[in-house]
Amino acid sequence: MSSEELQELKEHAEKAKEDKSLAPVSLTMAVLAVAVAVVALLGHRAHTEEVVLQAKASDQWAFYQAKNIRRHGDEMFNDLTSVLGTTDAAALAKLRGKYSEEAERYKGEQKEIEDKARELENEVALERKRTDRDDLAEVFLEVGLVITSITLLSGRRLFWSLGIVMGVVGIVIAATAATVH
Repeated sequence: MSSEELQELKEHAEKAKEDKSLAPVSLTMAVLAVAVAVVALLGHRAHTEEVVLQAKASDQWAFYQAKNIRRHGDEMFNDLTSVLGTTDAAALAKLRGKYSEEAERYKGEQKEIEDKARELENEVALERKRTDRDDLAEVFLEVGLVITSITLLSGRRLFWSLGIVMGVVGIVIAATAATVH
């Protein structure tokens, strides 16, 4: 919450002190301001987690690609040695066997790495859904706060009610962010 917003809340509280009928409106604004701060913090943390998970997924795909390059090199070596003539066929067969085994090992490792990368990508998608809900909740709470503050300027209770409704919608959306699977 910025210093301007805090100053505005202070001014509204002073106005409510003069007119006791506006005290509930000021209290509502304070509650909404706290809710905005909490949801914004949760949203920032969720965004950070999303970025960290995306980096981990990218690392897994880079590891996958490195194994793929190694496997391809081993397969290419086997292909190349299959067309070469040699005086020591047993040594060549042993060497080809070694590189064939390595290529197969890399192939198996690639599958594990791919599975891990896809799992991380799914976690990124899940975290993105959470961040989207946190962001939407923050918008509703901020709109509710602004609409509620119009009550102090206009004196019309309709704006207070609308602000409360928007705030409740924001809180419900924020609560559902924790239940995203």
